[in-house]
Amino acid sequence: MMKHSKLAHLFMMVMIIALLSSCSLFKKREYSRTTGWEYNNPENGGFEVSPVKEQYTGPGLILIEGGTFVMGSTQEDLMFDWNNYPRRVTIASFYMDETEVSNLDYLEYLYWLKRIFGTDYPQVFVNALPDTLVWRDRLSYNEPLVETYLRHPAYNNYPVVGISWLQANDYCSWRTDRVNEQMLILEGILDPDPDQRNENNFNTEAYLAGQYEGLVNKPLRNLNPNSTGERNASMRDGLITPRYRLPTEAEWEYAALGLIGNTLYERIVERRRYPWNGNYTRTDEKKYYGSFVANFKRGRGDYMGVAGNLNDGADIPAPIGSYWPNDYGLYNMGGNVSEWVLDIYRPLSLEDFSDYNPYRGNVFMNAVRDQDGFLVEKDSLGRISYEEVPDEDLVGRTNYRKADNINYFDGDQMSHLSESSDWLSEPTESNQTNGMYEYGVTSLISDEARVYKGGSWKDRAYYLSPGQRRFLNENMASNFIGFRCAMSRMGSPNPGH
Repeated sequence: MMKHSKLAHLFMMVMIIALLSSCSLFKKREYSRTTGWEYNNPENGGFEVSPVKEQYTGPGLILIEGGTFVMGSTQEDLMFDWNNYPRRVTIASFYMDETEVSNLDYLEYLYWLKRIFGTDYPQVFVNALPDTLVWRDRLSYNEPLVETYLRHPAYNNYPVVGISWLQANDYCSWRTDRVNEQMLILEGILDPDPDQRNENNFNTEAYLAGQYEGLVNKPLRNLNPNSTGERNASMRDGLITPRYRLPTEAEWEYAALGLIGNTLYERIVERRRYPWNGNYTRTDEKKYYGSFVANFKRGRGDYMGVAGNLNDGADIPAPIGSYWPNDYGLYNMGGNVSEWVLDIYRPLSLEDFSDYNPYRGNVFMNAVRDQDGFLVEKDSLGRISYEEVPDEDLVGRTNYRKADNINYFDGDQMSHLSESSDWLSEPTESNQTNGMYEYGVTSLISDEARVYKGGSWKDRAYYLSPGQRRFLNENMASNFIGFRCAMSRMGSPNPGH
């Protein structure tokens, strides 16, 4: 009995300490090192500082620790493209999907679009549908794949194909909103709202702009003494993730090589041709000795090997998560399906790239505002409208001189030396890309040409090298191109540092 009494007394003490420690009197107070005023105190004006110290890792993502690497071709240029000679660049840390986006992932997206917009805006759903006709071939019987690859549950965990670059970007935007909505629900700020329709759907930018309310459960306390006392979550609270997006070409190539597992004291032990060590496409693990490490076309007419001893076990794309991951933990960065990346294609981008986070395709945008400076109302689909930064806002800028920089140094007036002797003057508004590349005559390169990376189930081993780059129009799709999402890393390149 005495023992029971002591245990009860100890339990009560623990509960009291826990209760007291949760009270504001026992919380660590933070003060400005600049002014000495206390943060998060409405009596001091209510300037708020979030206790969140680290970025939330979104579902499906893996941290890719950044660093310097030699970007570009790692083998002989058999196609004589001369579009990717090696150069050293640095990539900031970022996040990337562990696997390609699957049919099941995309079906969830389609279901949401149909539920939200299907009655009044059915074209939104129609525009997002994959092109299942990419499986057709004039001299091949592929009709079963046309009818079932996206729809039959046996293919749920296969990478989605038939997706254009534009559709892939729309999926990334949708995923951003669904992840952030779920975050706010888990935090108790919002309640689930299954009755969302048309413009009344959760959109991250509309929510941050105060143009979406939703079913509010417990709003955050607004410490500003001049406020109503309640507010929405903001980016400063650390509860909203940065946007999901396609990786840049440089990010994709860096992540695919996975040199984090091939480095000793800042020295690359062996420069990789593929996302794994060595010049072979088979594993040397004893248990699986001789097995293929990727899904690709071994030779003419050989997509999967001989019955009874299939080499890669897949005639078309294999399920996501197949084979071995690279040293970052990413699956199928060589083979299975090629993948869309963010960049506009230019043969000589390598000569013009910045050496930090290289990327071609910037078009700088502002949210549209009315004549009084207020954001215009969200559109009929619940989205904030954007426009290119006007020229008058760029007066005096030295880091860029116009909003659309797609053709900077490769297609615009500043680099079109043969067209103008006064090439250092202000660039003209006309787009010179077609004049530079004679689209449809001698080239298929335009401002709609987007890069895709990596080999696929239809490619020979040559294209499994992350350094290879190809392009396709952003409106087009194929049965061998899929995609995966990425997200920028906020704060330190390493968590906890």
